[in-house]
Amino acid sequence: MSESQLTQQNCEACKADAPQIDENELAGLIKQIPDWSVEVRNNIMQLEKVFKFKNFKTAIAFTNLVGDMAENEGHHPALLTEWGKVTITWWSHSIKGLHQNDFICAAKTDRLAS
Repeated sequence: MSESQLTQQNCEACKADAPQIDENELAGLIKQIPDWSVEVRNNIMQLEKVFKFKNFKTAIAFTNLVGDMAENEGHHPALLTEWGKVTITWWSHSIKGLHQNDFICAAKTDRLAS
């Protein structure tokens, strides 16, 4: 599945018993969003990427775009907006790990930044 295929999908409702992605799925999905890193915090895998901007105004505008997309998808990231950069972190809170929804939203975040 390519990045454009990920951006064509929508998030599905993720219940607490939904399976986390496995290592094989992770290997395939991370190739589609190569600029994202997998971070582990409190034993929870998360996708993270820092986006750079020329000033705070463009950083906050991007933050708002991501927020609107997240609201439309019903899936919400951690957003850290600073002068000249925005750090986006996706993970599925209900399953305490990564789900395909996180990769869909990461790909859509990249599309918003381009």
